[in-house]
Order: sequence, then C-alpha cells, then structure tokens
Amino acid sequence: MRATARLLQSCRITFFTRKTCGLCSQARSVLSDVWDQRPFAFKEVDIVDPKSKAWLDLYDFDVPVIHISKSELPEEDPKLSSQAVKLMHRFTVDQVKAKMDLVEKS
Repeated sequence: MRATARLLQSCRITFFTRKTCGLCSQARSVLSDVWDQRPFAFKEVDIVDPKSKAWLDLYDFDVPVIHISKSELPEEDPKLSSQAVKLMHRFTVDQVKAKMDLVEKS
C-alpha cells in the first residue's frame, strides 16, 4: 500500500499565483480536476508575498504558472526556473497530465 501511495504522488506541482488573478482561479480548478484523477504533492506560492520576491521578478505578468517536478526533488529554485517543466497562463487537465507523464519518465 505504501508503494502505491508513493507512486500516486510521484509528482509535485508548484502553483505560482496571486490573489487578484482571474486566470489563477481557472487554473486552480484545472489542478483540482487533475488531483481527482491523479493525486500529486502540492505547493502554492503567492508571488506577491515578500518572501517570494524572486518569483515575482520572474512571473509578475505570467501567472498562473505551474512547475511539475518529481516529489522527492528539492523545492523549486528561481535560479533554475528555465530548466523547470512548466505550464503558463491557460492549461487543460490533459496538458497537466502529459507534463506529469514526462516528469515521471525522466
């Protein structure tokens, strides 16, 4: 059972957002639909939070953004964002699941 639970959450999705973002609400809904089919570890980053200044500098006009990575890897690093498996702005359940497949196979 434990191996199954680990496999089910083999991906982590980091969701970069801000409070006043209409597209972020839609993205959150897509992620909820993905979760219902395929659970994942989740972290939300409010890019306006002062602790997230590096992410604000990167994604100020691009939210929502998601990074998809293996759950056992270290948390996202702004310096390595160009290497991240990501989706931006508008994305679908199928697009998220396809990126999860890519990450799991790497």
